[in-house]
Amino acid sequence: MISRFSLAQATIALAIAAFLAVFLLIPVATVIYVAFTNPDGSLTLSHLFSFFQLSLMRESFWNSLIVAFASVVIASLIALPLAYFTVRFQFRGALLIQTLGVLPLVMPPFVGAVAMQLIFGRSGSLNLLLGEWFGINLPIMEGLNGVIFVEALHYFPFILLNLTVALANIDSAMEESAQNLGASGFRLFRRIVFPLAMPGYVAGASLVFIKVFDDLGTPLVLNVTNMLAPQAYLRITSIGIEDPVGYVISVLMVAFSLLALWASALVLKNREYATLQRGGSTLARRRLTPWQAVLAYGWIVLVLALVLAPHAGILLLSVTRVWSYSVLPEMYTLANYVTVFEDSPRMIANTALYAGAAAALDVVLGTGIAYLILRTRLPGRQLLDFMASAALAIPGVVLGIGYLRTFRGIELPFMGEPLTSSWIIIMFAYVVRRLPYALRSCMAALTQLHVSLEEAAENLGANKRRTVARIVVPLMAGGILAGFVTSFITAAVELSATIMLVTSQDDAPMSYGIYLYMQSIAGRGPGAALGVIAVALVALGTYFSNRVLKARAAELEARL
Repeated sequence: MISRFSLAQATIALAIAAFLAVFLLIPVATVIYVAFTNPDGSLTLSHLFSFFQLSLMRESFWNSLIVAFASVVIASLIALPLAYFTVRFQFRGALLIQTLGVLPLVMPPFVGAVAMQLIFGRSGSLNLLLGEWFGINLPIMEGLNGVIFVEALHYFPFILLNLTVALANIDSAMEESAQNLGASGFRLFRRIVFPLAMPGYVAGASLVFIKVFDDLGTPLVLNVTNMLAPQAYLRITSIGIEDPVGYVISVLMVAFSLLALWASALVLKNREYATLQRGGSTLARRRLTPWQAVLAYGWIVLVLALVLAPHAGILLLSVTRVWSYSVLPEMYTLANYVTVFEDSPRMIANTALYAGAAAALDVVLGTGIAYLILRTRLPGRQLLDFMASAALAIPGVVLGIGYLRTFRGIELPFMGEPLTSSWIIIMFAYVVRRLPYALRSCMAALTQLHVSLEEAAENLGANKRRTVARIVVPLMAGGILAGFVTSFITAAVELSATIMLVTSQDDAPMSYGIYLYMQSIAGRGPGAALGVIAVALVALGTYFSNRVLKARAAELEARL
């Protein structure tokens, strides 16, 4: 039952708004304020002019844009055929192909970057073979090329997932009508299919742009520092927290992330994509001709080989002492894992603590916001959704800089420790960064829960609090669990905010440990081993959450 609102609901809304204001809005506003003010507080554009007067800053600005746009283009070239083939044609192993296609999201891009260097770098496996056979060397991993290659391969699943759903939901009658009028092949795809799937493509492409534009770990691992995110990190950590150019860079990163979201909405504005019948299930999938099958399977095998390359490379690196100037490692060992469990057990425990606490707080906040939006008429409730979702457009490095500036000098009560030196600030950064994922899961779960179930409970005498505790939350359990797992596994491999906020190795999580190990050739083996553990943690979390979700769905179906 959708009620007006009570004092308790208003109090919860104010508490959530206060949390988001303190740990999201105020830090970001602080970054913007410092970027456009003098030390005496007067407004100025001199810092912005100083930024564009520095040749390195101009180069970094254009490099970040080039890398982001190029990554979107390459990711699209990978995802479009993969989605179209598996959805629109009779295809053996389509589900397996789509599942393998999202594997890159399991591995952090900065972890896969090292493996890609070993396979596709100047002295990597591929170039060693090409040099021996044909006398050529491909600059795949040189400079910006390497960043684009790694980012496109890692983030193309965002386009694949969104486009697969969009293609499956196209009204089959529209495609059949176009075929009856003589359209076929690429013309049919260009004029009918792709325009109708545009919302899914734009959603995925905008996510890829934002993720690539904001990524800090991959350029640092590949030693590419002439980009905005690495420059923001280097300016603040080397010159100091007072450096205004670092804040200008942060403002530009936020501005272009918001611009990408605005542009994606503008592309779809005033266009109609709705159809009168459900697609996908009514669509007769076409058979591939022999030559089409050869092209389709050839492309898919190539894509999957590239997709699985980082996983294979990091696994091989984790069981070898040194892998250099050889197609495959020449000596295998498990000593890297021994090193990790001897030197880094605290990092693994820290990851479980930070990511677990953040995910738990995320689902509490997500459930509260979802209930306030969908089950009350509280004035301004949509603002909570906007505030929580705005975190998607805030780069981790910007949030970290904002925390360092906003909370400096503040000590934790009863601990006598500065907040910016505590693990708690890392956990809060994870909460804010991953809240949008948990919120979307909780919103989806509550949307599917019919309000009549709550009305029935209240008609039988249950008050609002008891109804929420005994009816709403248990029936939302699947969505809450999905939100928890999504927040947990993505927080476990977060680097951008982590690298800004970690002050000692005792408080460092696995993502920071992997980064430290990867800074030297000797440490890459243990770093790879820690990366394999992180990937295994993410994979196991995803697997068990799916098992629990399926069991929960079966239980609810049996009850109904």
